[in-house]
Amino acid sequence: MTHAGPAVRHGGHDGAAGAAGPARPLPGAPAEHPTPRPATGAAAPEGDAVVVTGVGLVTAAGIGAAATWAGVCAGESAAARDPALAGLPVDISCTVPGFSPRRHVGRRSALTQDRFSQLSVAAAREAVADSGLDPATWDGARVGVVVGCGLGGVATWEAQHRRLVDDGPKAVSALLIPMLVPNMVAGHLAMDLRATGPNFVTATACASGATAIGTALQLLRDGSCDVVVAGGGEAGVSPLMVTGFAQMGALSRRVDEPAAASRPFDRDRDGFVIGEGSGMLVLERAADARARGAAVRARIAGYGASADAYHLTAPDPQGTGVLLALRTALARAGVMPDEVDHVNAHGTSTPLNDAAEAAVLRKFLGTGPAVTSTKGVLGHTLGAAGAIEAALTVLAVQHGTVPPTANLRHQDPDIDLDVVTGAPRERPVEVAVSNSFGFGGQNAVLVVTAA
Repeated sequence: MTHAGPAVRHGGHDGAAGAAGPARPLPGAPAEHPTPRPATGAAAPEGDAVVVTGVGLVTAAGIGAAATWAGVCAGESAAARDPALAGLPVDISCTVPGFSPRRHVGRRSALTQDRFSQLSVAAAREAVADSGLDPATWDGARVGVVVGCGLGGVATWEAQHRRLVDDGPKAVSALLIPMLVPNMVAGHLAMDLRATGPNFVTATACASGATAIGTALQLLRDGSCDVVVAGGGEAGVSPLMVTGFAQMGALSRRVDEPAAASRPFDRDRDGFVIGEGSGMLVLERAADARARGAAVRARIAGYGASADAYHLTAPDPQGTGVLLALRTALARAGVMPDEVDHVNAHGTSTPLNDAAEAAVLRKFLGTGPAVTSTKGVLGHTLGAAGAIEAALTVLAVQHGTVPPTANLRHQDPDIDLDVVTGAPRERPVEVAVSNSFGFGGQNAVLVVTAA
């Protein structure tokens, strides 16, 4: 389906702001929308259980999982005016503070990698160290790498295009293509970690990171790998990308109060703040993790994916695709809707996305789960968002804590959910859901359970 010009502006899957029109009834009876099941017709057997043994995070809240977790629990937005965006209609972003490519990934990587790869390498190194595994001694042929990325090396593209225009072809770097193409992030991780197993990048827009983790789950369950380093990385804060999102109406225009700009589920939300970062997990089969005495943080119990098949950017107001992915993930995890304790929502702070997601959650899960969106703190990291939020969901399960939703001052009265605000909520989290949705109507849902 093609829509030109202003028709895109009313979108809201990850994007465009605008008032929601009258919603059609949400899908109801399971018989009308049958839930796909695994080949066994039930949840995956316990022998196929996949667990998280390592977490790595590099975000606008800080470098490292501990810094990011502390930041989202504090509920203070990392958004600020960005000198690199000066002169644009929207000049605010959430960037990683204090990240030094030479210090955090090394001189060679600083010279040969775009920022999206550098952030991902740093996060992956932390995740592997956290897992207790040693790339110097593991069987690299049994180690896979799956990374979600939506944009690739946009900063490199813009810089080299300026060289071409200003100084001619000879000024363009021979490293342009290797730094630009999205698949190189997985290649860099493989080289850095000595991982020679399956290696690729998933691209499902802002669901990419969650899709990568779901794909890793399948690689472990079908025996293709013994270990998978999976997650997402993105560095899309550039003048061209920000202008593109702004032209769609996707970004908040509260440039004079950047810290309050992203406000998921608030009645006055007007768009997201663009961010950058990476989230990485080390995944193994539970039996293998137990055999080596690894500390297990949580279990990735289920994954569901679907397509809205509805619009370029807007979510289907019926929520059919989202509901299908959610039902599939829960069925494959062997979890009933009333067992879900926590939802890390996609929650972009755009009018249509928040409303559509909330309607599906209310219809299928009720008001029992404690809901949060961490985009109020970290901004929207695009292709990395699903991985960062999956990692935060793992930490919520591990710590029995649900972080607050930043800037939620007046909850939209049409959003009838238990959204955590103000301060972290201490509560047992045995079953949690992490939602991720992307342009083109691509949906990915992960179910995380206590180990």
